[in-house]
Amino acid sequence: MESSRTRRRRARPSRVRPLLYTALAAVAVVGGTAAGTVYVTAQAHSGAAPVSSAGTPSADGDVTADGDGDESMEPVAQPTVDRDALLAKAMTSVTVPDGAEVSVAVLDVGSGASAGYGDGAFDTASIVKVDILAALLLQAQDAGRHLTAAERTYATAMIENSDNASATALWDAIGKADGLDAANKRFGLTATAGGDGELWGLTQTTAADQITLLRQVFGDTSRLSAASRSYLQGLMGRIAADQHWGVSAVADGSAWALKNGWLARSTTGLWDVNSVGRVTSGGEQYLIAVVSRGSATQAQGITLVESAARKAVSALASASSEASSA
Repeated sequence: MESSRTRRRRARPSRVRPLLYTALAAVAVVGGTAAGTVYVTAQAHSGAAPVSSAGTPSADGDVTADGDGDESMEPVAQPTVDRDALLAKAMTSVTVPDGAEVSVAVLDVGSGASAGYGDGAFDTASIVKVDILAALLLQAQDAGRHLTAAERTYATAMIENSDNASATALWDAIGKADGLDAANKRFGLTATAGGDGELWGLTQTTAADQITLLRQVFGDTSRLSAASRSYLQGLMGRIAADQHWGVSAVADGSAWALKNGWLARSTTGLWDVNSVGRVTSGGEQYLIAVVSRGSATQAQGITLVESAARKAVSALASASSEASSA
Protein backbone atom coordinates (compact mmCIF):
# COMPACT_ATOMS: atom_id res chain seq x y z
CA MET A 1 0.00 0.00 0.00
CA GLU A 2 1.09 3.62 0.23
CA SER A 3 4.42 4.54 1.86
CA SER A 4 4.17 6.13 5.28
CA ARG A 5 5.90 8.44 7.73
CA THR A 6 5.39 9.23 11.37
CA ARG A 7 2.74 11.93 11.56
CA ARG A 8 1.66 14.43 14.08
CA ARG A 9 0.30 13.23 17.37
CA ARG A 10 -3.38 12.46 16.96
CA ALA A 11 -6.24 13.07 19.37
CA ARG A 12 -8.42 10.12 20.27
CA PRO A 13 -12.07 10.80 19.45
CA SER A 14 -13.90 11.32 22.68
CA ARG A 15 -16.89 13.46 21.96
CA VAL A 16 -19.64 14.02 19.47
CA ARG A 17 -19.19 17.00 17.23
CA PRO A 18 -21.88 18.39 14.88
CA LEU A 19 -21.08 18.35 11.18
CA LEU A 20 -20.67 21.60 9.34
CA TYR A 21 -21.40 21.88 5.66
CA THR A 22 -20.71 24.57 3.11
CA ALA A 23 -23.37 25.61 0.61
CA LEU A 24 -22.08 26.10 -2.91
CA ALA A 25 -23.61 28.13 -5.72
CA ALA A 26 -25.07 26.37 -8.73
CA VAL A 27 -22.70 25.90 -11.65
CA ALA A 28 -23.18 27.16 -15.18
CA VAL A 29 -22.05 24.73 -17.90
CA VAL A 30 -20.10 26.38 -20.67
CA GLY A 31 -18.62 23.46 -22.57
CA GLY A 32 -18.35 19.70 -22.78
CA THR A 33 -16.34 16.69 -23.79
CA ALA A 34 -17.07 13.20 -24.94
CA ALA A 35 -14.51 12.01 -22.42
CA GLY A 36 -16.92 12.69 -19.61
CA THR A 37 -15.97 16.18 -18.43
CA VAL A 38 -17.44 19.59 -19.07
CA TYR A 39 -16.20 23.03 -18.22
CA VAL A 40 -18.03 25.34 -15.88
CA THR A 41 -17.92 28.65 -14.16
CA ALA A 42 -19.18 28.88 -10.62
CA GLN A 43 -19.10 31.21 -7.66
CA ALA A 44 -18.96 29.78 -4.14
CA HIS A 45 -20.76 31.35 -1.24
CA SER A 46 -21.33 30.42 2.34
CA GLY A 47 -24.75 30.09 3.84
CA ALA A 48 -27.07 27.97 5.90
CA ALA A 49 -30.33 26.21 5.27
CA PRO A 50 -33.43 28.01 6.57
CA VAL A 51 -34.43 26.90 10.01
CA SER A 52 -38.05 26.96 11.10
CA SER A 53 -38.83 27.64 14.73
CA ALA A 54 -42.02 27.22 16.70
CA GLY A 55 -43.36 29.88 19.05
CA THR A 56 -43.06 29.72 22.83
CA PRO A 57 -45.97 27.89 24.45
CA SER A 58 -48.02 29.49 27.21
CA ALA A 59 -47.12 28.60 30.77
CA ASP A 60 -49.95 26.10 31.17
CA GLY A 61 -50.53 25.23 27.52
CA ASP A 62 -54.27 25.97 27.85
CA VAL A 63 -56.50 27.31 25.08
CA THR A 64 -57.03 31.04 25.38
CA ALA A 65 -59.81 33.20 23.99
CA ASP A 66 -59.30 36.11 21.60
CA GLY A 67 -61.04 39.39 22.16
CA ASP A 68 -63.75 38.42 19.65
CA GLY A 69 -64.48 35.15 21.45
CA ASP A 70 -62.67 32.83 18.99
CA GLU A 71 -60.47 30.17 20.48
CA SER A 72 -56.74 30.12 19.70
CA MET A 73 -53.72 28.25 21.03
CA GLU A 74 -50.17 29.41 21.45
CA PRO A 75 -47.82 27.47 19.14
CA VAL A 76 -46.08 24.66 20.98
CA ALA A 77 -42.38 24.01 20.39
CA GLN A 78 -41.77 20.68 18.69
CA PRO A 79 -39.31 18.30 20.32
CA THR A 80 -35.91 18.13 18.68
CA VAL A 81 -33.96 14.98 17.96
CA ASP A 82 -30.26 14.94 18.82
CA ARG A 83 -28.98 12.78 15.97
CA ASP A 84 -25.37 12.96 17.11
CA ALA A 85 -26.39 11.66 20.54
CA LEU A 86 -28.38 8.82 18.97
CA LEU A 87 -25.39 7.87 16.84
CA ALA A 88 -23.06 8.01 19.85
CA LYS A 89 -25.43 5.69 21.71
CA ALA A 90 -25.56 3.31 18.75
CA MET A 91 -21.77 3.27 18.51
CA THR A 92 -21.48 1.91 22.06
CA SER A 93 -22.49 -1.48 20.66
CA VAL A 94 -19.64 -1.43 18.08
CA THR A 95 -16.62 -3.46 19.10
CA VAL A 96 -13.60 -1.17 18.77
CA PRO A 97 -10.31 -3.06 19.15
CA ASP A 98 -8.03 -1.94 21.97
CA GLY A 99 -6.03 1.05 20.80
CA ALA A 100 -8.15 1.55 17.66
CA GLU A 101 -10.17 4.67 16.85
CA VAL A 102 -13.05 5.30 14.49
CA SER A 103 -15.02 8.31 13.31
CA VAL A 104 -18.15 8.26 11.13
CA ALA A 105 -20.37 10.82 9.46
CA VAL A 106 -23.63 10.24 7.58
CA LEU A 107 -26.00 12.41 5.57
CA ASP A 108 -29.54 11.51 4.45
CA VAL A 109 -29.59 12.85 0.90
CA GLY A 110 -33.36 13.21 0.78
CA SER A 111 -33.97 15.03 4.05
CA GLY A 112 -30.58 16.65 4.58
CA ALA A 113 -30.43 15.24 8.11
CA SER A 114 -26.94 14.33 9.30
CA ALA A 115 -25.08 12.86 12.24
CA GLY A 116 -21.46 12.46 13.25
CA TYR A 117 -19.40 10.56 15.78
CA GLY A 118 -15.80 11.08 16.79
CA ASP A 119 -13.38 13.81 15.86
CA GLY A 120 -9.75 14.38 15.04
CA ALA A 121 -7.85 13.95 11.78
CA PHE A 122 -7.07 10.56 10.24
CA ASP A 123 -4.82 9.36 7.40
CA THR A 124 -6.82 9.12 4.21
CA ALA A 125 -4.97 6.16 2.71
CA SER A 126 -6.58 5.54 -0.70
CA ILE A 127 -9.85 7.40 -0.15
CA VAL A 128 -7.84 10.50 -1.12
CA LYS A 129 -7.93 9.19 -4.69
CA VAL A 130 -11.48 10.54 -5.03
CA ASP A 131 -10.17 13.94 -3.94
CA ILE A 132 -7.23 13.76 -6.34
CA LEU A 133 -9.52 13.08 -9.30
CA ALA A 134 -11.98 15.76 -8.20
CA ALA A 135 -9.10 18.26 -8.08
CA LEU A 136 -7.90 17.20 -11.54
CA LEU A 137 -11.40 17.60 -13.00
CA LEU A 138 -11.73 21.04 -11.41
CA GLN A 139 -8.39 22.12 -12.84
CA ALA A 140 -9.40 20.83 -16.29
CA GLN A 141 -12.63 22.82 -16.08
CA ASP A 142 -10.68 25.96 -15.15
CA ALA A 143 -8.35 25.44 -18.11
CA GLY A 144 -11.20 24.73 -20.52
CA ARG A 145 -9.69 21.45 -21.59
CA HIS A 146 -10.48 17.77 -21.80
CA LEU A 147 -8.75 15.18 -19.67
CA THR A 148 -6.03 13.62 -21.75
CA ALA A 149 -6.18 9.98 -22.74
CA ALA A 150 -3.38 9.25 -20.27
CA GLU A 151 -5.23 11.05 -17.46
CA ARG A 152 -8.39 9.05 -18.16
CA THR A 153 -6.39 5.82 -18.10
CA TYR A 154 -4.79 6.79 -14.78
CA ALA A 155 -8.15 7.86 -13.34
CA THR A 156 -9.81 4.55 -14.18
CA ALA A 157 -7.00 2.48 -12.65
CA MET A 158 -6.74 4.76 -9.61
CA ILE A 159 -10.43 4.60 -8.68
CA GLU A 160 -11.59 1.20 -9.92
CA ASN A 161 -8.46 -0.77 -8.98
CA SER A 162 -6.95 1.59 -6.39
CA ASP A 163 -3.72 1.59 -8.38
CA ASN A 164 -1.04 3.53 -6.50
CA ALA A 165 1.24 4.33 -9.44
CA SER A 166 -1.71 5.94 -11.23
CA ALA A 167 -2.52 7.94 -8.10
CA THR A 168 1.07 9.20 -7.92
CA ALA A 169 0.94 10.27 -11.56
CA LEU A 170 -2.24 12.28 -11.02
CA TRP A 171 -1.02 13.61 -7.66
CA ASP A 172 1.95 15.06 -9.52
CA ALA A 173 -0.35 16.37 -12.27
CA ILE A 174 -2.50 18.40 -9.86
CA GLY A 175 0.53 19.90 -8.10
CA LYS A 176 0.67 17.51 -5.16
CA ALA A 177 -0.51 18.83 -1.80
CA ASP A 178 -0.69 22.44 -2.97
CA GLY A 179 -3.02 21.53 -5.81
CA LEU A 180 -5.17 19.34 -3.60
CA ASP A 181 -5.43 21.97 -0.87
CA ALA A 182 -6.35 24.69 -3.37
CA ALA A 183 -9.14 22.56 -4.83
CA ASN A 184 -10.38 21.57 -1.38
CA LYS A 185 -10.63 25.20 -0.34
CA ARG A 186 -13.04 25.72 -3.23
CA PHE A 187 -14.89 22.49 -2.45
CA GLY A 188 -15.46 23.68 1.11
CA LEU A 189 -13.24 21.22 2.97
CA THR A 190 -11.82 22.90 6.06
CA ALA A 191 -9.96 20.13 7.92
CA THR A 192 -8.09 18.29 5.16
CA ALA A 193 -4.40 18.79 4.40
CA GLY A 194 -2.43 17.11 1.62
CA GLY A 195 0.40 14.73 2.50
CA ASP A 196 4.05 15.73 2.26
CA GLY A 197 5.90 15.18 -1.01
CA GLU A 198 4.71 11.99 -2.68
CA LEU A 199 2.94 10.76 0.48
CA TRP A 200 -0.60 11.36 -0.77
CA GLY A 201 -1.86 8.46 1.38
CA LEU A 202 -0.91 10.42 4.50
CA THR A 203 -3.20 13.30 3.62
CA GLN A 204 -5.08 14.18 6.80
CA THR A 205 -8.88 14.44 6.84
CA THR A 206 -11.99 14.11 8.98
CA ALA A 207 -15.19 12.16 8.44
CA ALA A 208 -17.10 15.46 8.26
CA ASP A 209 -14.81 16.79 5.51
CA GLN A 210 -15.28 13.58 3.53
CA ILE A 211 -19.04 14.15 3.58
CA THR A 212 -18.41 17.65 2.23
CA LEU A 213 -16.35 16.11 -0.59
CA LEU A 214 -19.03 13.50 -1.30
CA ARG A 215 -21.57 16.30 -1.63
CA GLN A 216 -19.34 17.79 -4.33
CA VAL A 217 -19.25 14.45 -6.13
CA PHE A 218 -22.90 13.45 -5.74
CA GLY A 219 -24.76 16.71 -5.08
CA ASP A 220 -26.50 18.95 -7.58
CA THR A 221 -24.81 22.13 -6.37
CA SER A 222 -21.09 21.64 -6.82
CA ARG A 223 -17.92 23.16 -8.15
CA LEU A 224 -17.79 20.13 -10.43
CA SER A 225 -19.91 20.12 -13.58
CA ALA A 226 -22.70 17.58 -14.08
CA ALA A 227 -20.59 15.62 -16.56
CA SER A 228 -17.55 15.64 -14.27
CA ARG A 229 -19.67 14.38 -11.39
CA SER A 230 -21.20 11.68 -13.55
CA TYR A 231 -17.74 10.57 -14.68
CA LEU A 232 -16.43 10.26 -11.12
CA GLN A 233 -19.60 8.60 -9.88
CA GLY A 234 -19.35 6.04 -12.66
CA LEU A 235 -15.83 5.05 -11.66
CA MET A 236 -16.85 4.74 -8.00
CA GLY A 237 -19.67 2.43 -9.05
CA ARG A 238 -17.28 0.05 -10.84
CA ILE A 239 -14.86 -0.77 -8.02
CA ALA A 240 -12.97 -4.05 -8.47
CA ALA A 241 -14.72 -7.06 -6.94
CA ASP A 242 -12.07 -7.63 -4.27
CA GLN A 243 -12.83 -4.16 -2.90
CA HIS A 244 -16.59 -4.62 -2.46
CA TRP A 245 -16.52 -3.89 1.25
CA GLY A 246 -16.89 -0.89 3.52
CA VAL A 247 -19.94 1.34 3.21
CA SER A 248 -21.38 -1.03 0.58
CA ALA A 249 -22.22 -3.37 3.49
CA VAL A 250 -25.16 -1.06 4.24
CA ALA A 251 -26.50 -0.94 0.69
CA ASP A 252 -29.52 -2.56 -0.86
CA GLY A 253 -27.81 -5.02 -3.20
CA SER A 254 -25.47 -3.23 -5.60
CA ALA A 255 -26.91 0.24 -4.97
CA TRP A 256 -23.62 1.88 -4.01
CA ALA A 257 -20.65 3.90 -5.29
CA LEU A 258 -17.57 3.98 -3.07
CA LYS A 259 -13.85 4.25 -2.53
CA ASN A 260 -11.98 2.37 0.17
CA GLY A 261 -8.57 2.99 1.68
CA TRP A 262 -6.27 0.68 3.63
CA LEU A 263 -2.75 1.26 4.83
CA ALA A 264 -0.46 -0.64 7.20
CA ARG A 265 1.68 1.91 9.07
CA SER A 266 5.34 0.95 9.02
CA THR A 267 5.98 2.57 12.39
CA THR A 268 3.40 0.48 14.28
CA GLY A 269 2.27 -2.31 11.98
CA LEU A 270 -1.31 -1.20 12.66
CA TRP A 271 -3.87 -0.50 9.96
CA ASP A 272 -5.71 2.59 8.73
CA VAL A 273 -8.95 1.38 7.11
CA ASN A 274 -11.44 3.85 5.60
CA SER A 275 -14.49 3.83 3.35
CA VAL A 276 -16.53 6.63 1.76
CA GLY A 277 -19.39 6.69 -0.69
CA ARG A 278 -23.08 6.87 -1.51
CA VAL A 279 -25.42 3.98 -0.73
CA THR A 280 -29.12 3.27 -1.06
CA SER A 281 -30.42 1.57 2.07
CA GLY A 282 -34.07 0.92 2.83
CA GLY A 283 -34.95 2.89 -0.28
CA GLU A 284 -33.17 6.02 0.98
CA GLN A 285 -29.88 7.47 -0.26
CA TYR A 286 -27.09 8.20 2.20
CA LEU A 287 -23.60 9.65 1.98
CA ILE A 288 -21.34 7.87 4.46
CA ALA A 289 -17.72 8.41 5.50
CA VAL A 290 -15.93 6.14 7.98
CA VAL A 291 -12.28 6.62 8.93
CA SER A 292 -10.34 4.46 11.36
CA ARG A 293 -6.88 3.62 12.60
CA GLY A 294 -5.17 1.21 14.96
CA SER A 295 -6.63 -2.15 13.86
CA ALA A 296 -4.28 -5.12 14.14
CA THR A 297 -5.24 -6.44 10.68
CA GLN A 298 -6.94 -5.15 7.57
CA ALA A 299 -9.80 -7.62 8.14
CA GLN A 300 -10.31 -6.28 11.66
CA GLY A 301 -10.39 -2.74 10.30
CA ILE A 302 -12.94 -3.68 7.64
CA THR A 303 -15.21 -5.19 10.29
CA LEU A 304 -14.94 -2.00 12.34
CA VAL A 305 -15.69 0.25 9.36
CA GLU A 306 -18.67 -1.79 8.24
CA SER A 307 -20.11 -1.95 11.77
CA ALA A 308 -19.80 1.83 12.12
CA ALA A 309 -21.46 2.41 8.73
CA ARG A 310 -24.41 0.17 9.66
CA LYS A 311 -24.87 1.93 12.99
CA ALA A 312 -24.71 5.35 11.35
CA VAL A 313 -27.46 4.60 8.86
CA SER A 314 -29.57 2.83 11.47
CA ALA A 315 -29.25 5.72 13.93
CA LEU A 316 -30.14 8.34 11.32
CA ALA A 317 -33.13 6.33 10.11
CA SER A 318 -34.31 5.93 13.71
CA ALA A 319 -33.89 9.65 14.32
CA SER A 320 -35.97 10.45 11.25
CA SER A 321 -38.67 8.06 12.40
CA GLU A 322 -38.61 9.55 15.89
CA ALA A 323 -38.86 13.09 14.53
CA SER A 324 -41.78 12.27 12.25
CA SER A 325 -43.74 10.56 15.03
CA ALA A 326 -43.12 13.27 17.63
